[in-house]
Amino acid sequence: MSITKEESLSSTRAGAPVRVASVPANQIYIRHLEHPNPGGAREVLRLPDPRPAGGVRSVQSRWWPPAMLSPEWVRANRHAFDLMHIHFGFDAADPAELRGLAAELRRFGKPLVYTVHDLVNPHQPDPGAHRERLEVLIPAADKLITLTPGAAREIHARWGAEAQVLPHPHVVDFASMDRIRSSRTRTAPSRPRAPKRIGVHFKGLRPNMDQGILDPLARIVARLPGTVLQVNIHAQPLDAHSPEYQPALARKLRAGAAEGLWELQAHEYFSEPELFTYLASLDLCVLPYRFGTHSGWLEAALDVGTHVAAPDCGHYADQHPSIAEFRRGAGGVEEDSLLEAVEGLLRRPGLPGLDASARLAQRRDLAAAHRRIYARLLAGS
Repeated sequence: MSITKEESLSSTRAGAPVRVASVPANQIYIRHLEHPNPGGAREVLRLPDPRPAGGVRSVQSRWWPPAMLSPEWVRANRHAFDLMHIHFGFDAADPAELRGLAAELRRFGKPLVYTVHDLVNPHQPDPGAHRERLEVLIPAADKLITLTPGAAREIHARWGAEAQVLPHPHVVDFASMDRIRSSRTRTAPSRPRAPKRIGVHFKGLRPNMDQGILDPLARIVARLPGTVLQVNIHAQPLDAHSPEYQPALARKLRAGAAEGLWELQAHEYFSEPELFTYLASLDLCVLPYRFGTHSGWLEAALDVGTHVAAPDCGHYADQHPSIAEFRRGAGGVEEDSLLEAVEGLLRRPGLPGLDASARLAQRRDLAAAHRRIYARLLAGS
């Protein structure tokens, strides 16, 4: 009987895990690619995020900017990893640095895997810089992964490259997911008597946030009996003492709340439990995005059983069949389309998304799929 390359790899490594230089490692998407119940030796070992170059760390992220994205790091650590898998963070490197990185990986025989999360960067108002980096990474990658069929089609149309589609893993932990969804299912008979809560969260007003969605959404909620619009935003844009203060927006949000158009909640960044509780308090979450590709926020909402309405930019609606899509035109949100999405979702029975047991099975499948990809690359397949 012939031995495949993958079987040969397994025998020569004698059970040793595949060592992945993951960019980053400590991020919820990447953490949830791990097998949830390994039950023995780990098959994949993602190296911990090294201290960023110069010792500078982001306030929100301990891995930013990624130190692994340099030819020097690859040369110095080439014996410590088997392949590199890039997810996020490469906007800190210019295209020339990424070309140098790819060249060093090739020089030392280290395969490059790139998961295309963002075809358009939601944090950058000008898409040109991100596009320049994609022009390096996508052709250089030995294996491409993306999250939705729509994104895979776009990658093929733009670069002639094939990307394997692997869905976004769960965001909410299994215990919280099971508890929240069970609670919502038990209270479902009484929920129609309570106001339906429609939420829109502007976070810290990153560039892809569309403040213009607020007025049409308020008009829609005013037309729907038994509904409430809840507007959330981080505290800084409404704080006159903050450098992020936006006085016109602060006046608008407070005036609308005083008129009863919406309920306003300004707060600091949510912890994970706070985020899950917030999303579970909504019947419907409306994503106020002008551009982007995929959304982990969307996945968290579905995890706790909250419906999602998403714009037709990017590939948000491709992430799950329960998502209702509304159109954006040249002038912004098309109100009739948004109304149709909101009304349709509020009429749907039951909870959207996958329950904890289905998400657990999906996570096992994702862990196995990544292990197979790594093994085939290292076997030279």
